Amino acid sequence: MSRYPEFNNTEVQPAVPNCRQVLVEQFAGIPRAGASFAEFLESFPHIYAGSDIRTVVDRVVTARRQGRAVILSCGAHVVKCGLAPALIALMEEGLVTAVAVNGAFAIHDVEIACYGTTSEKVEQGLKEGTFGMAAEPAAWFNRVLTGAREEQLGAGEALGRELVRQQAPFRANSLLAAAYRLEMPMTVHIAIGTDIVHMHPNADGAAYGETSLRDFRILTAAMRSLAGGGVLVNLGSAVLLPEVLLKAVALLRHENPGFTGFLGVDCDFIRQYRATLQVVNRIGSLGGEGIALTGHHEILIPLLSFAIMEAWQAGARRPQEAGQEF
Repeated sequence: MSRYPEFNNTEVQPAVPNCRQVLVEQFAGIPRAGASFAEFLESFPHIYAGSDIRTVVDRVVTARRQGRAVILSCGAHVVKCGLAPALIALMEEGLVTAVAVNGAFAIHDVEIACYGTTSEKVEQGLKEGTFGMAAEPAAWFNRVLTGAREEQLGAGEALGRELVRQQAPFRANSLLAAAYRLEMPMTVHIAIGTDIVHMHPNADGAAYGETSLRDFRILTAAMRSLAGGGVLVNLGSAVLLPEVLLKAVALLRHENPGFTGFLGVDCDFIRQYRATLQVVNRIGSLGGEGIALTGHHEILIPLLSFAIMEAWQAGARRPQEAGQEF
């Protein structure tokens, strides 16, 4: 006999369970060859992320029908994964109202627009002492931002304008160029010392600071119409952009304590502390909602983009056609 006491369960009264959460009606559909995308999407189980992705799609479409903001913030990995076409399509359809990116995203976007290629082999470049030393893109980038400071422009607007003006050969794949063409705010949030262009002799800290600060204020203004039904989606920025978004929300709450009622969505291939805290949890704590979707960018973002476009085309008119202003 054990020397330790045991719990006596002889008095336990079995009961009919009433706390079941999963029903067979929620199960996934049966895969079949030749199904449409809408049928594929509907085949997702109505459980956890299967329900969450439907919620995100519905809220984005509803937000645009009602003239509320849908704002994207994007880390650099998004453009390096070749996802610009999927996001540009949403921008052109009027399903995105503003985009915020970090400095690395902007550099990759510019290189894609100008040269059709980006992303160095970092380890090899470090060994050779050549990483980040390409002269032409850095000179271009720094020159544009120096001029933007003089013109009192934001970094995103100036970079996009220059790509369009110069008719960069691959600008069809550039979010900066698309945003400028569509007259959509696209803001660049620079942390000095984090990007390769900062290593070059023509780097101008004053230009980075002033144009990026202006972009912060532009983004904050664009976020006003999130309240009451908008959607804020963070794609793959772990720290910098979630912190930028937090400060913008703080300003908007200072201006209007009723700034709430929108959905925060964080998408990444692993869960990140800051992104989950700022975009999901804190938006939820302010009276909004928060959803975290986890998966590879190169799979999750096209899936979301196709699903949003499918839902939009299935039953929504564009806001301009409905006579709404935003």
